[in-house]
Amino acid sequence: MNRVALKQGGGGRAMRALIEKVFVRDFATLPQHELNGGVGISAMDDGAAIKLGDDWLVITTDSHVIHPIFFPGGDIGRLSISGTVNDLAMMGATRVLGLTCSVILEEGFSLEWLEVIQRSMVEACIESNAPVVTGDTKVMGRGELDGIVINTTGIGLTRTLVRDNGLSAGDRIIVTGSIGEHGLAVMAARHGIEIDGDLLSDVAPMNSMIATIVGDVTAMKDPTRGGVSSALHEMASKSGVGIVLDERAVPVLPAVRAVGELLGIDPLHVANEGKALLGVRAGAAQDVLARLHQHPLGRRAAIIGTCVAERPGSIVLDTGFGKRLLAEPEGEPLPRIC
Repeated sequence: MNRVALKQGGGGRAMRALIEKVFVRDFATLPQHELNGGVGISAMDDGAAIKLGDDWLVITTDSHVIHPIFFPGGDIGRLSISGTVNDLAMMGATRVLGLTCSVILEEGFSLEWLEVIQRSMVEACIESNAPVVTGDTKVMGRGELDGIVINTTGIGLTRTLVRDNGLSAGDRIIVTGSIGEHGLAVMAARHGIEIDGDLLSDVAPMNSMIATIVGDVTAMKDPTRGGVSSALHEMASKSGVGIVLDERAVPVLPAVRAVGELLGIDPLHVANEGKALLGVRAGAAQDVLARLHQHPLGRRAAIIGTCVAERPGSIVLDTGFGKRLLAEPEGEPLPRIC
């Protein structure tokens, strides 16, 4: 009997194949009559979009199963709010109407820890101006769950709907900051790895930053599970373009590079929780970059690639010494990272 593997929840090819073969296959056959030409499940974007007059109503949902639940720079509570706010923002919905919050707890879970997690959620809601408007709580028996699982659903409005499939040849690729911090900070905490300097998760709601540049973006995605590599492969494949990625231009902190080398993990394949990948027309790229640099979350933003007509769906990594194809990972190399 075939069974689900951890890699099928890791954000790469294996997860997309599972979703397509099991969930999209059947759900996409149901009537989509309320979408009004919008975005449904078959698009496999960051959320769904429904046309409402001159606006788009964007809906997204996410479940969070990170281990450990407290990590340098955040915890599962901050992650749950930020992740859902960011998925809305990736489709242009920087104005959040409301969030739902469902929490599943294991019997014996610390109430003190729960209070800390709740405070983190409230702080992230205040940062993103995103209220939690309804929710649900369940408790499972001891040993039936690993501590806590949080699901959040978000609803937002936008006049400018952004997809992950809008890249064209000539577009520039911008990353809004240094990469790999979330996944490697969690991994270091999980395995007790001590390094020189601080390595903190980048987990943060990005909607205020994205609101400053959304009108100039052709495509957008946050590189969570599977990292920059997986997100760019998906964007390139859906858009029918290739991407030449300048490895030297990709911002990576020394602590991230050090832990990545220690573990043999490329930061390009590691999850981020406070960064976005943007497609921008060449003529607007420098202006968008300047606006990002004015926001606290965008100070390390950089132009890291160019879309080309050749090799659609492929990422060509320019190392400065030569070029090679960047392989897409089967899944996130670090399980239970978000």
